[in-house]
Amino acid sequence: QVQLVESGGGLVQAGGSLRLSCAISGTNFPINTMGLGWYRQAPGKQRELVALINSGGSTNYADSVRGRFTISRDNAKNTVYLQMNSLRPEDTAAYYCAGFRPPYEYWGQGTQVTVSS
Repeated sequence: QVQLVESGGGLVQAGGSLRLSCAISGTNFPINTMGLGWYRQAPGKQRELVALINSGGSTNYADSVRGRFTISRDNAKNTVYLQMNSLRPEDTAAYYCAGFRPPYEYWGQGTQVTVSS
């Protein structure tokens, strides 16, 4: 059973940084064949895309985080990261890791990020 487990969330002041990690396990296929992404959901709002990285390493970002956040992957460690810099109060949300290998998609349980002003 494929599992994605996020870590690294917490409370940080505006302008600070956090690094989220997502460890992937239980696959019967190489991790480098998966697309990976980070999503977030703030209270009362819909889940939204933050960043994606495909199997070839190409990335895509939401406009709201481009230039501040960086997604990366280490296939040898079965891990995807989200480096978050210059954090803002509006970045406060539960952050979810996702893996995609059509027709299947896999989700983590989420990690909370809270940015105080």
